Amino acid sequence: MYESYWGFTEKPFQNTPDPRFFYYSSQHEEVLNRLLYTVQEKLGAGMLTGIFGCGKTLICQTLIKELTKTGQYKIALISNPQLSHIELLRTVAYHLGVPNLPVKKSEIMTDYLVQVIGESLNNNHSDGKHTIIIIDESHLINDYQILEELRLLLNFQLPEQFLLTLLLVGQPELRKNIESNKQLSQRIAIRCHLEQFNVHDTKNYILHRLKVAGQTRPIFGENVFKLIHEGSGGIPRRINHICNISLLGGFSKEMSLIDTDIVQDAIKEMGE
Repeated sequence: MYESYWGFTEKPFQNTPDPRFFYYSSQHEEVLNRLLYTVQEKLGAGMLTGIFGCGKTLICQTLIKELTKTGQYKIALISNPQLSHIELLRTVAYHLGVPNLPVKKSEIMTDYLVQVIGESLNNNHSDGKHTIIIIDESHLINDYQILEELRLLLNFQLPEQFLLTLLLVGQPELRKNIESNKQLSQRIAIRCHLEQFNVHDTKNYILHRLKVAGQTRPIFGENVFKLIHEGSGGIPRRINHICNISLLGGFSKEMSLIDTDIVQDAIKEMGE
C-alpha cells in the first residue's frame, strides 16, 4: 500500500522468516555460527532458546539456506511439535522422504517408524549426506515420551559420529523441559540463547531492512530510533510492528520523514 510512496521494492517490515532480511547483530551472528558448528561437526544435538519475537525462526531459515548451498545435508524442519509421539515420528519420517507411510493411526507403530527413520539416516549417510532435524517451537512439547523418542533417535550413530543432528528451538521454558530428561540434556552439545536488541542494534536492524527493501535514503528521523527501541523492548517482531505502522501513518499524512509523533502514535496503536 505504501511501498511506492516510500520508494520500496517490497514491504520492509513483514514478520516473515525471510533470510534476506536476516540482520547479523553480534549475538545473532554468534548463534548462527554455533548452530552451523553443531551441524558441520556432526554433534548430536543443539538447542536455541530466546524470548518470543527475537528471531529464532528466522535464524532457522537462514541456517537452512546456508546448509542447502553445499548439498551435503538432508533437512527436516518441523514447525508444529504439538503432536503425539507417534505423530511426531511420522512427521519426521515424512520430511525425511520415507515413502508409503501409513495414514491411519491404527496402522502406525512406533517401532516401525523408528526403523524406517533409521534406514533413512543410513541411506542419507551412504549418499554422503548428514541428516538434520530441526524442531521449532520445541517449548510446546510437554509430553515426556516425545522427548524420550527424540533422545532414542540420537542412538543412531557410527563409532565416530552421530547419523543425525537434532536442533531444538523454542522459548526459554524449553530449557526446563529438556532438564526433565537428563539423558537427552546430556546429549545437547551446544546451547544458545537470544536476547533482545540494544539501541545500536535496533537502529542498524531497521536500516538493514530498509536497504533490503530497496531504500537507503533517510526515512526514519535520527531521533526516533531510541523511541522505537523503548517502545519495542528491542524485540525484532515488535520493532517490525512499530515501523510498519509508522510507515503507514507517514504515508497517510504525506510526510517525507518519520518523526517521533508518528512513532508515538504507532506505539499507542499497538498498546505497548
